[in-house]
Amino acid sequence: MSEPVQALVVVDMQRGLLDGLEAVVGATALTARVEELIGRATAAGALVVQLQNDGAPGQVDEPGRPGWELALTGGTVLRKATDDGFADTPLGQLLADRGVRRVALCGVLSEMCVSATARGALARGLGVVLPHDGHGTHDLDDIPATVVARVAEHVLGDQLELVAATADVRFGH
Repeated sequence: MSEPVQALVVVDMQRGLLDGLEAVVGATALTARVEELIGRATAAGALVVQLQNDGAPGQVDEPGRPGWELALTGGTVLRKATDDGFADTPLGQLLADRGVRRVALCGVLSEMCVSATARGALARGLGVVLPHDGHGTHDLDDIPATVVARVAEHVLGDQLELVAATADVRFGH
């Protein structure tokens, strides 16, 4: 990885997607890696933002339901109602106010909110670092979650920096 990132954006690490029947594949290990990223980012003085999705009524991430709660602590929490964490939230302004030029993204779901937020960051001219082991999703019918996540990475193209592991993400401020 070339230069350090100044912010970590944690996408939808909510209990309903990490525990129980709706949990993503490998949720326990993913949660541990994201928790470690939050700790390293905080220690380096980088901005940490946790996005919290407000799901539709009846969904596992419906506001007020147990599954809506964030699984991890730390950072600034921003609620969102669409896949893109930049849409109708103060995320872009928060990053601009802090002079952030490069962000690392992690969280769930790879092909939905992580991908949409990555595209939102790229559209705003931000450098994006995505660790391969820092995001996850569900199996989609007969397509394993690992394949779904990998395709989501490649669909984003060569504008972002894909790194092999969360351990490869370097933070600065």
